[in-house]
Amino acid sequence: MNIGQASGATGVSQRMIRHYEKIGLIAPPPRRESGYRDYGQADLHRLRFIANARDLGFPIEEIRSLLELWGDRARSSAEVKTLALARADELHRKSVALEGMRTVLLELADHCAGDARPDCPIISRLADDTEK
Repeated sequence: MNIGQASGATGVSQRMIRHYEKIGLIAPPPRRESGYRDYGQADLHRLRFIANARDLGFPIEEIRSLLELWGDRARSSAEVKTLALARADELHRKSVALEGMRTVLLELADHCAGDARPDCPIISRLADDTEK
């Protein structure tokens, strides 16, 4: 199938498919006589794997490691579990930071009159150039 069909079948945009080829996450597929890329089922399976890993927050280099582990039938599941737990820890750290930002924004919004007056604690906070 061509890149448009592969994109439709996997939910991965054509731009991202080309990017994954460029950075070596997927091998460039053979080309038809017309010059169009010709993706097979193995390519689609690999693209879905990458998309699933991205959906779980794995960065490209960790996806590269997961792809290597996926292809290594002699791997230990401990290696995969270690990567997954490390990613879960990082996501937790980020979620705590995001919740902190959300709390600050809600507090600032609570102190903002939200009327026609120009004074606004939200703008004041954003304009504060003192080091935090």
